Amino acid sequence: MEYVYAALILNETGEEINEDNVTGVLEAAGVDVEESRVKALVAALEDVDIEEAIETAAAAPAAGAASGGSADEAEEADDGDDEEEAEAEEADDDDEDEGDGGEGLGELFG
Repeated sequence: MEYVYAALILNETGEEINEDNVTGVLEAAGVDVEESRVKALVAALEDVDIEEAIETAAAAPAAGAASGGSADEAEEADDGDDEEEAEAEEADDDDEDEGDGGEGLGELFG
């Protein structure tokens, strides 16, 4: 998580998120820097609007709370469309079986 935090610090201070800056922040924090992880982070964030991502992430929990319903109530209100759910689960299983080579930020940082 330190790598993501370093990117967030750089974004907040208006600095460019590049390998040198991320490495500098991590070293200042006393982190043993892995160059491959820094490169992967910088590459992954290349086309990401961090401010938009933060707003989207903050809005998701707020939207659920604003609906006023609990997860149990939402489940009871479900039409019971189990066939669609089963197809969606099968699609998820197929994606996992393909072994996408560890794409995504979650794979970068364990």
